[in-house]
Amino acid sequence: MPSDEADQRALALDRADAFLLVIDVQEKLIEAMPAERRAMLKKNAEVLIRAATRLGLPVIATEQYPKGLGPTVAQLRELLPDPPLQKMEFSCGASQLAAGKIIGTGRHQAIVAGMEAHVCVFQTVRDLLRGDFAVFVAQDAVISRSEENRAVGLRLCEKAGATLTSTETVLFDLLGTSDSAEFKELSRLIK
Repeated sequence: MPSDEADQRALALDRADAFLLVIDVQEKLIEAMPAERRAMLKKNAEVLIRAATRLGLPVIATEQYPKGLGPTVAQLRELLPDPPLQKMEFSCGASQLAAGKIIGTGRHQAIVAGMEAHVCVFQTVRDLLRGDFAVFVAQDAVISRSEENRAVGLRLCEKAGATLTSTETVLFDLLGTSDSAEFKELSRLIK
């Protein structure tokens, strides 16, 4: 792919080519996260799921070892169009089930949210980039137990080639215009 085309794919979301990947936002694991970051993750992941669903983007959620870390938090689980995929691998790309679902979307732009930034999120982002996906990490919807590890994870994602973005930037990039019923409906989510 020519470099200009690759650059554009990594900077401009295309709702016909994007999907949302919510990584391991699970009940027991989230309790180990800082309270302020935990609330931010839940709020922003909810916005992303609602927007993706309304705009027709595939939504894939995963659970890391749910027997030990519990199910996806109820606030998000009830919004998901399909049950979360269970995995033991840290990277969704190393999980046959998750990788198959991702490839099965036929899309090439991944919007990523979840936890933990320096483990499952980073390893997944790295594998998606190796698979020639453009990856957008909504950094206000990604957390780790410590701010230091969150920062390390985000730096590693960016160094690997991901675009660091925010929930609001993703939302408005997907919408593209304020002159639509979708805008009126979805812009309420960020107020």
